[in-house]
Formats: sequence, C-alpha cells, structure tokens
Amino acid sequence: MTEPTTLSSLSSALSETIARTAPAIVSVHSHRLRASGFVWKPGLVITADEALADEGEIEIQLSDGSTKGAVIAGRDHTTDIALLRFDGDIAPAKLSATTPALGSLAVVVAADRGAPTARLGMVSLSGAPWRSLRGGDIDARIELDVRLRHSQQGGLALNTDGEAFGMAVLGPRRVLTIPTATIARVAAQLESRGRIARGYLGVGLQPIRLDDGIGAMVMNVDKGGPSAAAGIRQGDVIVAVDGEKLSGVRALSRSLGPQSVGTTVDVTVRRGGEPMQFKVTIGERPET
Repeated sequence: MTEPTTLSSLSSALSETIARTAPAIVSVHSHRLRASGFVWKPGLVITADEALADEGEIEIQLSDGSTKGAVIAGRDHTTDIALLRFDGDIAPAKLSATTPALGSLAVVVAADRGAPTARLGMVSLSGAPWRSLRGGDIDARIELDVRLRHSQQGGLALNTDGEAFGMAVLGPRRVLTIPTATIARVAAQLESRGRIARGYLGVGLQPIRLDDGIGAMVMNVDKGGPSAAAGIRQGDVIVAVDGEKLSGVRALSRSLGPQSVGTTVDVTVRRGGEPMQFKVTIGERPET
C-alpha cells in the first residue's frame, strides 16, 4: 500500500476540517444581497454587517438546503458584525481565541445558496489591535491572501488545526478577519441590548484651521447633552481633549467608543479667543 504523501495528508486534513465546520455555516439572503454567516449560539447567526441589506426580509439557508426566516437582533457598523435571530436548533460553530501566525495557511468556509464552499489562502498580516475607519475596536489586525466573493463574506476563517479564529470580510483591496475576541465582545452586547453603546458629547462640530493647528467649532449644542451640562456653548472652538491637541473631528468621533461612556474628559475650548477648560462626562449616544 502506498504511503500517503505530505500533500495528500494535508488535503485530507483540510477536507475533514471543512466537513466538521460546514453544518454551522449558512447562506444569508437579504434585499438583493447574498452573504454567508455562521451559527454562533442556537437560534443566533452572525454575519457581515456590510453584506446585509438595510431593509427588507432576511432569509437564511442551511447546509441541508432548508430555509428559514430571520430577523436582525442587532448590528454594529463599526466592527462589521450583525446578529440574526432565527427559529432553529443548529449546533453552533466552535470559535477559538487563537491568533494565527504570519504565513500560516487559512481556510475560509462559507456558503453559496446553502451549499458549503471553501477557499484556501495564507495569513498575510497578523498584527496588533486596530480601530476601523468607522471607529470600531478590532482586537487584532488579521489579513488573508485569499480571493473572496461577496457571497462568502461572513464565513469562518480556520487555521490548519480546524480552529475558527475569525469571520472573513471584504475590506478595501484586501480580505480582513474580524477576530473571535471581537465577535464575542460585540455579539454579547448585541444579544442583550440590540446595539453597541457609543460615546456622545452632544455637540455638532465643524473642523476649522487655526494658526497653531486644527480646531472643531461647536455649531450646535444638544440642550440635554453632556457638553451643555458642562457649560460648552455654540461658537466655542474645541482645541484639545485631556491635554492633547485636536487632530480632527473624525479622530475625536472615533475616540468615543464603548469604553468612553461614563468617563470624564478635560475639554479645552477657545471662546472669543480666550482659552477655557470644561470637564465633560461622556454620555451614551441616543439611538436616534
């Protein structure tokens, strides 16, 4: 009997890994969009938020070909995680807290109209935590050198031990992975609250250029918001927060993540050219 080669052993191991994961992978169909997802808990599916339509009915198709209606339990644009609720008892996918090594092989197990699909690639970047352009805190920067169709977004990325280390999504000119640590943190909040708390200053800001840097002019103030309570007024120009010069309105907005809610910051403004300081306790952004 011929001894198995290294490649045939790897091939068999990958096939077995995919077969174990496939029953927990689903197709997600929303208004004119198709994506993949995976069962996170019984009756709950996680998918890529960006691949989910903003309105219309949602249907998931299971690996056995059956279809079920689903509703949005919560979604977070900043981390690209959406949680769907459906009536079913499919065994959840097993997620691992492992972070893959640079250069290691990775398999993305997804679905197309319910049928399991797989893509093999390499971890092209495995780095530190980062913040998305929309202000979401991602626990690790993991990029994959793999081709991914739109319908495969939301699939699970596995290492060669069969451990699911994240959800594969399409980023700008690259395939990114939302790590399992981020999924666990965000999905738990979506399950319990339906949303992720975001920091709120209660002001509308307009960037302006100053002689010594960048400022943010307060264009309007929510009368019931944190800034109004601290004494900040329309026309004030914010120049620093906690002693650090402002680098831009967008950077200030991104800093108001979930961890900022309830914290107090020192806000330096210029009013009529004179510097003034206010202590602002960051609130939670209203749903509207």
